[in-house]
This record gives sequence, C-alpha cells and structure tokens, in this order.
Amino acid sequence: MNVTLVAHACILFESKTTKVITDPILFGYLWEEINVHCPSIDLNIEGIPKVDVLNISHRHQDHFDIRSLAYLATYKAFCTPDTLVLAPQDEILLEILEEVGLKNIRPVQDFEPITVGDLTLTPTPSLNKQDYFPEHGLLVHDGEVTVWNQVDTIVTPDIVDYIKKLYPRIDFAHNRFLPLLEGNFSFHQSLSLPFEEYSSFLRVVKAVQPLWSVPGSAGFRYRDEYDFLNQYSFPTTQGQFVNDMSAYAPEIKASTFFPGDMAEVTSSGVKIHRQHASFVKMKENDEYRVEFKPVAEVPRIKTLTEDPAEQEEEWTAIRNFVEDELIGALENCKLFSIFREWQIVYQLEVFGAMESVIWSLDFREESPEMIEGRVGQINLYEGIGCSELQGLLTEKANWDFIGISAQYRYFHNIYRLADGQFECFPAEKKFPAPLMQIFPAGAEMDRRKFMQDAARWKSHYQQ
Repeated sequence: MNVTLVAHACILFESKTTKVITDPILFGYLWEEINVHCPSIDLNIEGIPKVDVLNISHRHQDHFDIRSLAYLATYKAFCTPDTLVLAPQDEILLEILEEVGLKNIRPVQDFEPITVGDLTLTPTPSLNKQDYFPEHGLLVHDGEVTVWNQVDTIVTPDIVDYIKKLYPRIDFAHNRFLPLLEGNFSFHQSLSLPFEEYSSFLRVVKAVQPLWSVPGSAGFRYRDEYDFLNQYSFPTTQGQFVNDMSAYAPEIKASTFFPGDMAEVTSSGVKIHRQHASFVKMKENDEYRVEFKPVAEVPRIKTLTEDPAEQEEEWTAIRNFVEDELIGALENCKLFSIFREWQIVYQLEVFGAMESVIWSLDFREESPEMIEGRVGQINLYEGIGCSELQGLLTEKANWDFIGISAQYRYFHNIYRLADGQFECFPAEKKFPAPLMQIFPAGAEMDRRKFMQDAARWKSHYQQ
C-alpha cells in the first residue's frame, strides 16, 4: 500500500485496486479562510487519481472543508458519482454533504468494517468531550499491511486494545502530535505547552506500537493579518515530536511526513519517498513562520469592514443593541443570576477602524444600567470587532471565526467576599461571557454557518 500526504490531514491511500482519500482541503485558504497550508504546497487538483472512497473524519473545518466538497460534487476532478462517501453519523455534516451535491453517502459506526475492493476500512472512535458531534480515525487494511490514520481522535486504553485485537500489527500510523492552542489567546487561557495532553499523544503511539509513526493533521498556519497568532497556537513541531518519540519509544521508527511525501508500506517494512507524488509538492518548508513565542507584540482589534458608510451603519446598529437591548437579552439568559452572585463588573469594548467604544455594567447595583465609559476596576471583559458584533446581530458571524481570529478577546479576574469568606472563580475556567450567552454557539449556529458556506460554494461551482 502507498500512503501519500496531500496536505494537512488529506491523505491518499492506494492499494493494488482501490484508492481512498480523506478530509480533502484542496484550496489555499481553510478554516473560515483564516489559515493557509504550512508547509506551503503546489497542488494540481486535476492530477489526483480517481478515488473509490472519499472519507470525512469529522466536522472541524480543517477536515470538513465546504469549498473542497462543493468542488468535488461537480465531478471535475477525482470524485465521481460512484465514489463512496464515508462520514460520521452527524446530522449536520450529512445534511451539508447532500446540500453541496455529493452522492452515495454512507454513515459509519465505531469499528464497523467496510469492504471496498481489496481494502477493509474500519472507523476508530474518539472520546473528544469538547465536541458534541462524532469523530473517527480510520484503519486501512489491504490483506497484507495495516495503516492507522488517527486524525484528531482521542483514544483510551480500551480503544487501543480493540484496535490491537483487530490488527495486532500496525505497519504505519499517521498520529496526532500537536496540541493546538487556537483560541487560548482570545480567551486568556494558558499559552504553555499542555504537557499532559502532549504526553498522552506519545503514550498512544507507544501503546499502539506501529512499526512506523509519522506526525499528522497539523499542516496549516495563520495567514496575513492573522499571522501574529502563529506565535500562540502551535507549541511544538513535527521535528520535535519525532525527536521525542525516538527517546520515549525507541523501538518505533518515526520520521517527519510532509505534503508530497509517500510511504511505501509493505510486509517487509516502510520506505519514505520524499516528494514522490506527481500532483503535489512542498513549495517551501515555511514551518519557521509558526515559531512558538507567546510574548511578542500583539496588534489591536479592528473592524474588518472597510467601507466608511458601512462602518457608520454598524456603529448605529451596535449602539442601539448595547444601550437598548443588551441588558434585556442578558436577563433572558439562563445564567443571568450568576453575574450577580459573583459581583461582576463588566466591560464591553467594541473596536472600529481606528477607535473603540467602551460600555460598562455593574451587576453589584440594585438596578444595573449599561453606561458608556469606564466604571473603575473591572473583573470581566469582552472586546470584539465592530464587524463581528454586527455579524452576530445579523446571524452572519459565528464563534469559530470570531474566537480563533482574535477578533474577540476575553478575560476574567473574579472573586467574591462575604463575612470573612474569600472565594475566587478558577482562573483556568471560562466564566460565562455575556455575548456568548446572548449569541450561543452550538448546533443552530453551526448549521447556519455551514449552510451559508454550502450556498456560497455550490453557487460558485455549479454555475
């Protein structure tokens, strides 16, 4: 079996008679168009061979790219109406696949084997409690060798034991290696390497005992005006993981694996052929652009709206909302009482092109009022771009973009006192943020976001 990395988590598996591709990300921008491929690539989409199976691991946008899927639904490249589309049992994901025009869709279940040609494909489960939707890795077996694509899955010893029961020998594994800290900067959370999470990745590889392991599913960086976030989000590298694996599990061979590299996996062993693919090459190894250095200068938030007339319209709508509707909207939230219980002094700062406006709300008062300006020491802060707050008001924005683009920034420094008692809210936990209570993330926002993208790219490619 040959295993070729196209980009990020997009992998092409080729047996003697069958081809499988996973999580296609085919264009320059990904995840709300905030990120680009890293290392950068030259990709000839039309050069990718026709595939028998298109596999989607889960709904995160660096794996579930609506533009790529809408493009494939037009059958311009390597995906045909006969291609089997495998996907998790995720209502929204399946709805979007149909919406963009893909056919022959089959939902999968944990450890349910699927035979296509000479391959047996077995989805492996994930216990990622941060998400409310399912995710799968993939075991690929051609009768002689077995490859495991872990993707972003979180596996337990029981899951590992079952994988080993199915396939005692894993010849090649594309393993999770990078704890992503996207959003930690915006939400004022730890910017250190999360050692427990990182060490768990090493422990998984050692437990699975593949003959050969390569680091995977982290081939992107922030682009252009978001470039400063690269210093906060990627606390390790492929090279460091390979070095750590060599020390932690010297019995397992490990190497880097970049776009265009192909692993030739046989019963005799694994050979890595660098830059072997005919349709994709690494343009530049620009990993240096994601150097982890979370102490450098940070730019201010500013609206993404450029037209002055539109900026004025945004400010009018936002002032009306903040001054006339925000308190009422908060009172209708389930967690409104918690703001009083914790003696919150809240500040909302909205950023325009050159200026910002501050409003404050003191929940210690009997009848709190939203006032423009500062009120002294605050213990809960939200800052947001004018364009993003307007997007929330018009249901065109979503927290995926707002959070990881640093167009929103948050912190809390909360404690309360009562008759000799001192209690602080844990610094590592997110205290309920007013805007996120009024405009909650979840299935409704996700469906709206994906439907907007589906309509955009379906219209673009099916004209």
